[in-house]
Amino acid sequence: MNINSLQRGSYTIRELMAVWISRQIRDGEVVGGGGGTLAIARAGQLLAHLHHGPNMRFLSLVSMNLHCCPSLSLSLFESVADWRVSRWAEAYWIPSEIYDQLRLFRKRVLFISGIQIDKYGNVNLFGMGNDFRNLDFRGPGGLGAATGTTYAGRYYIFAASHTPRVFVERCDYVTCVGWGEGGKEARRKLGLPGGGPVACITSLCIMDFDEETKRMRLKSVHPGVSISEVIENTGFRLMIPPNVEETEPPTIEELEILRTKVDPEGLLRGSD
Repeated sequence: MNINSLQRGSYTIRELMAVWISRQIRDGEVVGGGGGTLAIARAGQLLAHLHHGPNMRFLSLVSMNLHCCPSLSLSLFESVADWRVSRWAEAYWIPSEIYDQLRLFRKRVLFISGIQIDKYGNVNLFGMGNDFRNLDFRGPGGLGAATGTTYAGRYYIFAASHTPRVFVERCDYVTCVGWGEGGKEARRKLGLPGGGPVACITSLCIMDFDEETKRMRLKSVHPGVSISEVIENTGFRLMIPPNVEETEPPTIEELEILRTKVDPEGLLRGSD
């Protein structure tokens, strides 16, 4: 694809989300995501590596420095066990060994999603319903998410769908504790050593957390999205600051890398 053929405004919301995710990662960081990490987050991680993070490490059952990988097509990361990915790994270990090194998690940045997310960034991956033995809807489960988010230096929440069913007043079950019942000392009081959730990106907007209350707060809306649309689709009272920006769009360079090297198949360019 010729970079000159790309226009700044010609991107999908999924691509916008991937670009935002990539901008949260600094060179040299160790980046983690579960085996079920959605394509949007995975694309953001790969874009960060190719755009500005040659020394970042991607961690998901195998430890990889991706600059030596001849192809980073997003489709290769559909499964962390795919030999086309793991053949370039610098190290392998059984999953249980990852959690023997929890002190190292403070230097890591994680990305997680959930079937329910509440106003304090608590996340439910387990399921929905009053009876855990007979759930109305069963989620993918926590795997290592609870441990990872307990110890990680910081983590981000993402949601491909922004609806009142996802953003709820209170999660039916809590897989990953964000800011508990609220307050900047919430995690310390619970004995959680990690830095907690920093922000949440969705198909409509970006939200962060108020410094004192740790309630979710609207930070920016994506192009074409109104504040009222975000409020309508959020199942709890969202903090709205006086000035809400529009989410910064991708640059032409970011789009070119994303479309030609990370997602040539166009997985992120389907209809939003």
